[in-house]
Amino acid sequence: MRVFHELTRRSGIHGIPHPVRRSARDKLGLVGRHVAGLATRNPFLGRYSSLVVPHPRKPDGVEIYTAELRSLLGPSALILDSGINGVPLPGSRNLDFFTSAFGAVHPRSVDDPLGIAAALQELTGVSVPIGALLAREVPKHLRLRALYRKLLRRHGIKTVYVVVAYFHQHIVGAARDLGIRVVELQHGAISPFHLGYSYPGRPMVADQPDELWTFGSYWSSVADLPAGMQTSVVGAPYLPAPVPKDPSLAVFLSQGTTGADLLHVAESVARANPALRVLFRLHPSEHAADYTPAPGVELSTSGNTLDLLARATYQVGVSTTALFEGMALGCRTAVAPLPGHEYLATPITQGHAILLDDPTHLPQAPLCPTPTIYYAPTALTHLIPPP
Repeated sequence: MRVFHELTRRSGIHGIPHPVRRSARDKLGLVGRHVAGLATRNPFLGRYSSLVVPHPRKPDGVEIYTAELRSLLGPSALILDSGINGVPLPGSRNLDFFTSAFGAVHPRSVDDPLGIAAALQELTGVSVPIGALLAREVPKHLRLRALYRKLLRRHGIKTVYVVVAYFHQHIVGAARDLGIRVVELQHGAISPFHLGYSYPGRPMVADQPDELWTFGSYWSSVADLPAGMQTSVVGAPYLPAPVPKDPSLAVFLSQGTTGADLLHVAESVARANPALRVLFRLHPSEHAADYTPAPGVELSTSGNTLDLLARATYQVGVSTTALFEGMALGCRTAVAPLPGHEYLATPITQGHAILLDDPTHLPQAPLCPTPTIYYAPTALTHLIPPP
């Protein structure tokens, strides 16, 4: 995944997916929190039977992907929530000190005996520092994997529940080393182009979860998951209840990878459809200072994106998960023809969305007739009995 992000960024296809900016003061404060966390958030203390690793993003302070799970598990679950790129959940523990320390001590680069960098450059014309990536990521993974084995043994953990497993492979790997069941909760769109989930031919892949719990039936078959990975539909209890629609509201859903180009699309739609109110909704990891929209387009950063989509009549994006959420919330959906729009190829083919080749065509965007295939009613209680 890191190699892919480097390829797309260095080639100019995409921007940085989740830009993080820290001043010297921010970095000093982070070090202080790491040190304090050794005493106040030590996960080796106490006794638990399951481990939950939530998503770092928390709209309005709520981590939506594991909220129901954490409620059902109650005090039997150790909540391991990093504060490196967000605010950890109250009562959660973390190993942030070691995550940062293990990533800081490494050689500048290592040999690339297989010639991966040269092969990638010949194939793509882009130079990626494979030796530097290997030098940082491999030692960090091995050190964290050993530490998490100790943590899992300490508590006798029976099940690990994790969001974004491909960024927590040290935890998944430690659990697999010990024969502990690993369940991943879906957090975003899955497609044949997603390197975290798509393995054509379904080969055996190391350090993968045993199970993937999905929002709806669509996500189980849209990509070739690793061999042996089982799927269950658990729904999405976090979607808001229906509210009256604003017939003039069109929301553009930005992402760091394609935001600048999508803003140009929003401006063209605003010019072509002056009766519409065009909102350009920034991803939580984006910065408003990076965007200066033309007249007719409003930047949107406050409030909850799902509540905004519940009120919107139209939505436009590229590959963001929010497009699928918007379909479930009754939005008419258009996909901008920018790099990554292939994620929505199946919904477009099925008539659940249109490819917006012409800005005047937005009013022709369809409603999704079967939104429950993307977001089914919640069924988590069938898999997690109350404590």
